[in-house]
Amino acid sequence: MSIYEKYEAVIGLEIHTQLSTKSKAYAADSTEFGILPNTNVSPISLGHPGTLPRSNKRVIEYAVRLGLAVKAEIREVNEYARKNYFYADLPKGYQITQDKTPICTGGYITIKQEDGTEKNINITRIHMEEDAGKSIHDIDPTDSLIDLNRAGVALLEIVSEPEIRSGEEAYKYLTEVRKLVRYLDICDGNMEEGSMRCDANVSVRLKGSKEFGNRTETKNMNSIRNVQRAIEYEVKRQIEAIENGEVISQDTRSFDAVAGTTFVMRSKEMANDYRYFPEPDLQPVIVTKEYIEQVKKVLPPLPQELHKKYMALGLSAYDAGVLTDTKEIALYFESIISKTKNVKSASNWLTVQVKSFLNDNALHISDFKVTAERMAQLVDLIDSGKVSHTIAVQKIFPKMLEELEKSPAQIAEENSWIQESDSNALSELAQQALAKFPDKVAEYKAGKESLLGLFMGEVMKLSKGKADPKMASELVKKLLEK
Repeated sequence: MSIYEKYEAVIGLEIHTQLSTKSKAYAADSTEFGILPNTNVSPISLGHPGTLPRSNKRVIEYAVRLGLAVKAEIREVNEYARKNYFYADLPKGYQITQDKTPICTGGYITIKQEDGTEKNINITRIHMEEDAGKSIHDIDPTDSLIDLNRAGVALLEIVSEPEIRSGEEAYKYLTEVRKLVRYLDICDGNMEEGSMRCDANVSVRLKGSKEFGNRTETKNMNSIRNVQRAIEYEVKRQIEAIENGEVISQDTRSFDAVAGTTFVMRSKEMANDYRYFPEPDLQPVIVTKEYIEQVKKVLPPLPQELHKKYMALGLSAYDAGVLTDTKEIALYFESIISKTKNVKSASNWLTVQVKSFLNDNALHISDFKVTAERMAQLVDLIDSGKVSHTIAVQKIFPKMLEELEKSPAQIAEENSWIQESDSNALSELAQQALAKFPDKVAEYKAGKESLLGLFMGEVMKLSKGKADPKMASELVKKLLEK
C-alpha cells in the first residue's frame, strides 16, 4: 500500500455565486460587467458617512429560489451582520453579510459517481452578502490598481459540509451547482468573469479516523478544473508533509494554475478576527411562508427532475445528461416532446443534427431559428412513413434552416421528397431491379442473402430515393422467394 492509500481527503467547498441582479445588494448602482473601472459606484456602495443601505428584494427572492431547489430550510427572520476586515478593494472596511442567521440551512446537491450511483453532498448554509472590489496586479508594472465596480454586488455563499472526498467529486459538485444556478436564472456561472468563485477547505486523515486534520483554505479559484487540480495537489502535499513528520499549518493559500501548485498567502483568520456584529443600518428581513409559496410556484423545471423524467420516458442516462446539460436545450426539448410522442427520435434530432449544426456554426440554441413545433412536425413526418430518415437528414432539415416559414411537409411536397408507398408502383420497381441482375437473383436463391442490399439499392435508384425502404424491402424479399 502506498502512503497515499493510507489517507482520505476531507473537503468542503465555499462557493460564491454573483447574483444576476441589475443593481447591487444594498445600493442602486448598476452591476453591468465590463464597463470602465470605478463607474458603477456611489456614496452608498463606497460607505460614505451618513449613507444608508437598503436590502435588494431580488436578492432575497434568488436566495429563496436556491433554497427551494436544494431542499433547504428557509429562515423566517433574517438579520444582517458586519464582517470587519481591511483590504484595499473593500471601500467600507467591512462587508455586509449574514453571520448567525443564514437565510438557508441544510439541503443537498446530488452528484453521480463513477459507478453510476448517486451521492448527496449536504449543505451547511447559504447566506446573503456583498462582494468586494477587484485588485488588478498585471496592468501597471509597479502599482496595483483598484476597480470598485464590483464592490457591493450581491452574492450568495454556498457552504458545503466536509463530505467531498476527492478532487473529482469536487469537480462534479461544482458542475452541478453551476448548472443549478443557471437553471434558476440567478447567476450566469461564468467563472472566468468572476461570477462564480470557489474556496476549497482541504485536510487529510488516516482512513477510519473520525477526527479532522488541520485544514488549509485555497481561495478564489476561477475554473472548475483548477479547483480539482488545486485539491489534488493539496491532498498530495499534505500527505507527504505528515509522512515526513511535519505539522499542517492552517493557512490561507492560493493556486498557481501554470505551475499546478498552491502557495501560502497568509495565516488563516478565525471568525473572531472579523469582529462580527449586527448590522445597525439594516432591519431584519422577514421571509413568510406565503412568500416562499409564491416563489415556489414560478420555479423552472430543475435539471435533476428533468433527468429522471427523461430516463422514465426511455432515454439513456447519457442522452438525458446531454439534454439537461443546459437549461435552454432542456426547455427546447420540453417544447418538442409536448408536440410529438416519439421522445427517442426527438432526442436524437436534438442531440445529433441540431447540436452539430450549432457547433459547426458556433451558435447558441437561442440563435437556432427552427421552432420546436417544426422539429416535432419533422419527427412525425418520418414516423408517418411519408419521408425516409435519410431524406429528412440530408434534404428536408437543411431546407428547414433556410425556409423558416414552411413546414417540413410543405418542403417535402414542393421538392417531391414524399416517399413512394404505393405497393403496386413499388412492386413494379422491384421487378425491374431483379430483372436487371438475373445472375445475382440465382446467387441469392442459392444462399447469398447479402445481395439483398444490391437489389434495394437499385430500387432506391429507380425511385430516385423516394421508395419507402421498409415496404420496398418486403416486396423484394417476397419476389425473391417465389
